[in-house]
Amino acid sequence: MNVANTQIQMRKGLLEFCVLHIISRGEVYTSDLIEELTQAQMIVVEGTLYPLLNRLRSAELVTYRWVESESGPPRKYYSITEEGKKFLLTLSDTWSSLVNSTSEITAKN
Repeated sequence: MNVANTQIQMRKGLLEFCVLHIISRGEVYTSDLIEELTQAQMIVVEGTLYPLLNRLRSAELVTYRWVESESGPPRKYYSITEEGKKFLLTLSDTWSSLVNSTSEITAKN
């Protein structure tokens, strides 16, 4: 079994939660999302983020607005919707439960 593949799958499983959490802090530009996720070693390939953002938008969990840029094309800024906030709260509860369960299991010898 390939440990790197398992690590990637674990990150992918948490990526949606992390993206929603970042966006919930305030309106965010895509490159800022990529930068934070990369620094936290949560994203391996940038191309993973764009389909995820489209799925979140289609599910009406996030929305975006275009902002004109003085130095190039317009920029898309994402923000979380009320439905997205509720969804994130549920994911946060699930995350807490998983952390507790995992800690309980891994603490045993």
